Amino acid sequence: MTRKVILFIAETLDGYIAEADGNIDFLIDNDFTSGETKDREYDKLAKRIDTVVMGRKTYDQVANELAPNNYPYTDFENYVLTRHSGDDIANIHFVNGDVVDLIRGLKKESSKKDIWIIGGSSVIAPLVNSDLIDEYQIGIIPIVLGSGIPLFSDKTKFKEFNLESVKKVNGIAYLNYLK
Repeated sequence: MTRKVILFIAETLDGYIAEADGNIDFLIDNDFTSGETKDREYDKLAKRIDTVVMGRKTYDQVANELAPNNYPYTDFENYVLTRHSGDDIANIHFVNGDVVDLIRGLKKESSKKDIWIIGGSSVIAPLVNSDLIDEYQIGIIPIVLGSGIPLFSDKTKFKEFNLESVKKVNGIAYLNYLK
């Protein structure tokens, strides 16, 4: 069984995953996260995966800003794409290489679980262009930033998706697309 590659990410109504400086404070403690329904979309994803892949900026943001004393992905194999060498830390592997080659290799590994692409856009574009993302789970956050870091950069080639499902959880619309 081939492992699936899943992009699970949040973006604003105008298509940004972060402010221009990388700040994602708009995702935390806003009205769209409160409500009667418990958002279990991440929990569902976590049961399906055993591997996470992210860029160095995303890793630094998670490890140093969002959860400095409690790295949230310790239960998974972590691959951090970076231009600089770094020593691996437990199950966190720093990879100075091509994300397409990394994902092709991970897909061939024996596992009953899938691979989560966390971000950022420089990691996502080559994977979209190489048709390596099997499932796109995109949470649309009801905020307009006006500018920032787009989910799909200008390096992303034309791609058509198949809408599998739409789900509303409080103020977030989760769109699930298959390739």
